[in-house]
Amino acid sequence: MARLIIMGPPGSGKGTQAEHIAGHFRIPAISTGDLFRTHVRQKTELGAEASAYMDHGEFVPDHVTTAMLRQRLDEGDAEEGFLLDGYPRTVIQVAALDEMLTDRGQALDAALALTAADHELLARMLRRAQEQGRSDDTESVIQRRLELYSDQTQPVLAAYLNRGILLTVNGSGEREAITKDAIAAIERALAGKAVGA
Repeated sequence: MARLIIMGPPGSGKGTQAEHIAGHFRIPAISTGDLFRTHVRQKTELGAEASAYMDHGEFVPDHVTTAMLRQRLDEGDAEEGFLLDGYPRTVIQVAALDEMLTDRGQALDAALALTAADHELLARMLRRAQEQGRSDDTESVIQRRLELYSDQTQPVLAAYLNRGILLTVNGSGEREAITKDAIAAIERALAGKAVGA
């Protein structure tokens, strides 16, 4: 079993990769976006709090996201492993995740980062916006999302790089090839940990 996180800029196919990688390792893919939607749909207290921010297009605060994730990690299917998609997004969340795992006597095995050139991501998302008729996904909006991701995520990537658990995989090309590369990188990391244990 493995405890993993996946990161990648908007348009990198992170959600799709998360599902395939989690399926391979037989662990649940836990997406913060799905957690938000579930809590809002179930009209929980946390859902109401998250919804107030989401309705104004703002980020859901760390304490709300962390509380949702803490509850989700307490569910039986996450006991043996998980793949987090969308968390941690900030250094504060890195510390919160560390605390959650320490409380459970667990540790993160690997942090996988998908990379792709901005111009490729921009082209992908503009194409997707056109196909899905999403008029809000303009070039300037997408460019801003890419900048935000870069600003927010750099410190998170640096934190995991310093711990020696950051794996970088090229997110350009065919979906199957990217999945294969990602799984191979994770398996090498897990094998290395087993040897060092």
